[in-house]
Amino acid sequence: MKMGVQAYSSWYVPQRYSEETSMDPTTTCCPNIACPARGQTGQGNIGIHSCKDKRFLCTECHKTFSATKGTAFYRLRTSAETVSLVVTLLAHGCPLQALVVAFGSDERTVAGWVARAGDQGQAVQEHLVEQPRDLGQVQAEEIRVKKQGGLVWMALAMMVRTRLWLGGEVSAQRDRPLIRRLIERVRRCAAHRPLLVCPDGLVSSIRAMREPFRDPVPRARVDGPGCVHGAMS
Repeated sequence: MKMGVQAYSSWYVPQRYSEETSMDPTTTCCPNIACPARGQTGQGNIGIHSCKDKRFLCTECHKTFSATKGTAFYRLRTSAETVSLVVTLLAHGCPLQALVVAFGSDERTVAGWVARAGDQGQAVQEHLVEQPRDLGQVQAEEIRVKKQGGLVWMALAMMVRTRLWLGGEVSAQRDRPLIRRLIERVRRCAAHRPLLVCPDGLVSSIRAMREPFRDPVPRARVDGPGCVHGAMS
């Protein structure tokens, strides 16, 4: 488990991060690699070291760490609320140049914030979604997405029963590699159970869906009568 993944919820839930949010030791884990309680929450080993500096204390290894450790806000000079606001506006289509003028930040700085948010979102996806579960039925489709400078294709997959979004992939072409990358994400979310996948009619989807779920089976090698090597398929 990646360190500080419990703090990724600030990007995962649809609400803006606030620096005035109370510090909750019960939902925080120690990031110290040498700590016996590393990565474990609710063990009673985390206390508040400083509310002013927003630092926790682990009573197991006696190390202190920042409340933003393991998040996209770690060691940023800009306030977390501002970073969250800029990334949210950018995700909803606000032009980058407008954000640079409005907030007085450099384009490279904003790009760094976006990269941090992307890495954090990926960690949330891997930790909370890409876990084996009985998917039952999955709906997959591709849509054209208009962006600044052109159009791209985005392939999406969703668990039908719970409406859980399993992930998406983006490509300039609507082709089999795009579908295969999406189905590979679906496989990481799927347990060894019967699975029904409903594509939208793209011909290459059938093969792209078969390949990731197919495991190679060794075939027997026969050298002569009574001489068989390997396992039968």
